[in-house]
Amino acid sequence: MAKEKKIPPEQYLGPEKIPNEDDTSLRPQSLGEFLGQKGTKENLTVFIAAARERGENLDHLFLTGPPGLGKTTLAQIVANELGAEFVQTSAPALDKPKDIIGILTNLERNGVFFIDEIHRLKPVIEEMLYIAMEDYKIDCVIGQGPGARTLQIPLQPFTLVGATTKAGNVSSPLISRFGITCRFSFYETEDMEAIVRRSAGILGIGIDAGAAALLARSARGTPRVLNRLLRRMRDFAQYQGEAVITRTVVEEGLKRLEIDALGLERYDREILRIIIERYAGGPVGAETLAISIGESTDTLEDYYEPYLIQVGLLHRTPRGRMATPLAYGHLGLESAVKQGEKGSLF
Repeated sequence: MAKEKKIPPEQYLGPEKIPNEDDTSLRPQSLGEFLGQKGTKENLTVFIAAARERGENLDHLFLTGPPGLGKTTLAQIVANELGAEFVQTSAPALDKPKDIIGILTNLERNGVFFIDEIHRLKPVIEEMLYIAMEDYKIDCVIGQGPGARTLQIPLQPFTLVGATTKAGNVSSPLISRFGITCRFSFYETEDMEAIVRRSAGILGIGIDAGAAALLARSARGTPRVLNRLLRRMRDFAQYQGEAVITRTVVEEGLKRLEIDALGLERYDREILRIIIERYAGGPVGAETLAISIGESTDTLEDYYEPYLIQVGLLHRTPRGRMATPLAYGHLGLESAVKQGEKGSLF
């Protein structure tokens, strides 16, 4: 039996606690543990406290923002803070009216019902939610043909939490029924450093300050990406026989994973390079660009583009996508304008 390697407490930058080896989840369980999104967290603290004091359900909550920023985690935290039942599903899984009827009729009083990808709800399901959200009732049709009749089923008061990466695809009647809207943005570097230290503590691995800072800058402002990278750096450190993730381990690990100083992955750089080299910097349509890199348009728009736009490497215009001067500089390429100016001297 291999001897367990203990990490000295002084090598820790994570929480001052003994790591629980059985705890494999890095998701925070309370608003106090949830790092970042300060304004959203402060407002929700007020709304949840007020709802609990009145003994009522929290108003319906709409969460929107890029993937990986904590929308599902926050929905679970809301249920935990309310001390309520939490039921989770995704819009594509709600195929028939009986699916939504079965969930809502079995939901406990003041329970939290979370629907991910709510922009993909079928119209018939969405229309059933209208009366359920407003009057806590649901209509269902019994029978067929001339003998069919409508039965109205009362529901326990509940909180619907809808999450989406495409708020513009959610119909106005549905959005208007949410009393609270929270928009997630990419995390600041300071918050990302705090998250990586917390995650390292849970995983039971030490991490030095330089490594934490570098990982925070290389994770696209997204906690999901950060935790994925942290797990890989833990693997590299373990393989090298290191008890602590150092800056050197992170630098070598990121190089092997083809992630650069801005957190760009190989596909990010390929997107920019294709726009510059094949389409003279753009504009180029999203579908054409997606085919060029072998990805779906949804993946391009939901995962790659938001961060490239955020860091100023890509412009999204009515005519298509265009690379910015910063993109040329980051890739070490000359723009067509500079090449033209150089040629005009001769």
